[in-house]
Amino acid sequence: MNFIEELRWRGMIHDMMPGTEECLQQGMTSAYVGIDPTADSLHIGHLVGVMMLRHFQRAGHRPIALVGGATGMIGDPSMKSAERNLLDEPTLRHNQECIKRQLAKFLDFDSDAPNAAKLVNNYDWMKDYTFLNFIRDIGKHITVNYMMAKDSVKKRLSADSNVGMSFTEFSYQLLQGYDFMFLYQHENCRLQMGGSDQWGNITTGTELIRRELGGEAYALTCPLITKADGGKFGKTESGNVWLDPRYTSPYAFYQFWLNVSDADAAKYIKIFTSLTRDEIDALEREQADAPHLRPLQKRLAREITTMVHSAAEYETAVEASNILFGGATSDALRRLDEATLLAVFEGVPQFEIARDALSAGIKAVDLCTSHAAVFTSKGEMRKLVQNGGVSLNKEKLTDPESVVQADALVAGKYLLVQRGKKNYYLLIAK
Repeated sequence: MNFIEELRWRGMIHDMMPGTEECLQQGMTSAYVGIDPTADSLHIGHLVGVMMLRHFQRAGHRPIALVGGATGMIGDPSMKSAERNLLDEPTLRHNQECIKRQLAKFLDFDSDAPNAAKLVNNYDWMKDYTFLNFIRDIGKHITVNYMMAKDSVKKRLSADSNVGMSFTEFSYQLLQGYDFMFLYQHENCRLQMGGSDQWGNITTGTELIRRELGGEAYALTCPLITKADGGKFGKTESGNVWLDPRYTSPYAFYQFWLNVSDADAAKYIKIFTSLTRDEIDALEREQADAPHLRPLQKRLAREITTMVHSAAEYETAVEASNILFGGATSDALRRLDEATLLAVFEGVPQFEIARDALSAGIKAVDLCTSHAAVFTSKGEMRKLVQNGGVSLNKEKLTDPESVVQADALVAGKYLLVQRGKKNYYLLIAK
């Protein structure tokens, strides 16, 4: 597999230094991508760089994931309007371990293969490097004029004169450049990859390697991912889409990919999966023939949910989707764990009901009017029940006078009332 050709047809190359492809054709090469460790989970914005490393390893090369423990204490000015919060070492170490567990789902760290992936933290080589030694050994090679010419610096300085840029952030590109030089010396790393906003920082590294060591190193960037409608990729109303299920449930993760537009699905399936060109071409033909069936979105959601979570979590997410949008049964509802159930019905009206009253038994018509205002009147509910328009826990309610007891609770706590086809209400016993 030719790595550059693979990225090219997937639309994952923005800029590339001359000689990069020739370097990779000479044999196994090491390349790295830097990852910001300011949280203990990656979000889907990180996945482009992670997928570049995955394709790199699949092509027989050796991927290095660099957790920016040192640079994370400073903050990258690229595309930012303000400095980020600084982290202490225990937090960084915790974040690093969490990130490695997530990366292990994409990269092979543990095999005996010569191109097994490696995780490094730049804090390990920066923590004992004194300021005086750094500015003497590294700073003398890069001029202020060179650093000021970088787009990331120019944009920051011109955006708002009241914000400006601290010396700490101004030094970021020197530190990132030193990372590249360190990995060049100690890991035979010849290539750094990242988003297009990182081009200036990456080429500072190649320049430092050339001036200090007389070596040749290379840079490759991918486009920043955007949505077809111009919106920001990877963001929802509730914020980032995280890989950790504590922050984004597998169901919500699956739904994010399932609900992307046709244009975005055609782009994302190339970037975020390892499907072959032939497989993707076949899916695109299916999409053209029957766009209402959304084969691209369904396959995209399946591939990435399985990779990030598991096949079992994917199946649960599909089943959960059927509860909300399809003809799922009461048994399917009861199989959901509490976290998934709450994720599925996030945003639907909720009512608290007294557990003690339910233990004694409540008529359904009283439950949905007096105890929870699902209906404005008993007459309204009786009429809709007669017309087959009310369900309790995904089962049609045939008699409004039937008694509902505590054993009907899902996960020992919830009752799901459905009014018509699309209106759901979650009753919570307390």
